[in-house]
Amino acid sequence: MTLTMKQVVLSLGAVLAVGCAGSKGNLVDADVAAYTSDASGFDTHSFFYDTGAEVVVFDAQFTEAQAEKVLAAIRAKTGNPIRYVVVTHPNPDKFNGVGVFQRAGAKVVASEATAAAIPAVHAYKKYYWVNVAKAFTEETYPAQAKVDVTFSGTYALPLEGGAKVELSELKHPGVATTQTVAYVPSRKALIVGDLVHHQAHAWLEGGIRDGKAVPDVDAWKAALDELAAWPDATVYGGRGEAAPVTEAISAEKRYLDGMVTLVNAYAAELGSRKAELCGDAAAPHYAELEKRAASAFPEYALKYMVGYGVYGLVNRLACGG
Repeated sequence: MTLTMKQVVLSLGAVLAVGCAGSKGNLVDADVAAYTSDASGFDTHSFFYDTGAEVVVFDAQFTEAQAEKVLAAIRAKTGNPIRYVVVTHPNPDKFNGVGVFQRAGAKVVASEATAAAIPAVHAYKKYYWVNVAKAFTEETYPAQAKVDVTFSGTYALPLEGGAKVELSELKHPGVATTQTVAYVPSRKALIVGDLVHHQAHAWLEGGIRDGKAVPDVDAWKAALDELAAWPDATVYGGRGEAAPVTEAISAEKRYLDGMVTLVNAYAAELGSRKAELCGDAAAPHYAELEKRAASAFPEYALKYMVGYGVYGLVNRLACGG
C-alpha cells in the first residue's frame, strides 16, 4: 500500500473516496482519513481521525484556504465535532491553517517547545513570502497561530468513549527544532509530520533558530531512531507514502545520508567557485542540486522540495551556517 501526492491509501482497511472539489482525499476504515494539498500547499498531508464521537486533526496546512478543504473533507464524512487539531512541529504548513479549525470549535494542541517556536518561525516565513517571494502581502499572509493546549513529554488527548490518541514529544528535534508524533493505538498508526517523507524528497531547510535555518541531520536521524519505540506501527509522514516503521526509519536515514553526500560532493566539485553557494549567485546551484537529487533518487516524488529547502543544508555544510 502506498500514499502519494495524488492518493492516500492507508493500510488500515477499505478505502472510501471523498468527493471534494480541489482536494485529493481518501477515507479509510470509516474513521481515519487524509487530505493532501496540491503543490501550492507543498503536497502536504493532513490526517484526521473520527472516533465515532469526535474528530482529531493532525496538522493544519499552509493556508486557511487549504485548511478549509480539509474541513470540507471532514464534513463530507462526518458531522461529529472537531475537537482537536494537533501540530506535530513548528513549520507553517502544519500550523498556518489552525484558525479554520478553531472557528469550527477545535482546540489547537502542541508541545510547549513547538508553541514557543511558532512566533519566530512565523516571522521568518512571513518575511520571506511577503518580501522575497512576494506571494503574499502583509494582509494576506496567514495570521500567527495560537495554541490552546500545550504539554511536555507525553499527553493523552481526552477523548470520549475510550478512544485513544497518544502524543509524544521526541527527545531529538528532527526536521524542525522540535518534533511531536501521534499514535492511534486502534489503528497502529504513527503520524509523524515531516520527520518522514517516505519515497518523496524531504524538506531540508532545517529548524529556524535565531532567525536562521539550521538543519541538524544527525539529530534528525536520532529522532527517526526514536520511532522504533512503536515497532508494530505504520508511519504516516507529512508527505510521501505510508510505510512500516522499520522501513520508514531506514529509508529516511539513507536518503538524508545520500543528500549530505551529494551536497558535499557538489561543493567540492565547485572548487574555487564554492563561495557561490553562499551568496546571491546560489539559486542556479540549488536548481542543479535538485536535478542531481532527482537523478540520485529517481523513484522519489516531489523533487521541487529540494529546490525550495536545500539552501539550509547547503549553508550548513558548505557555508559554515
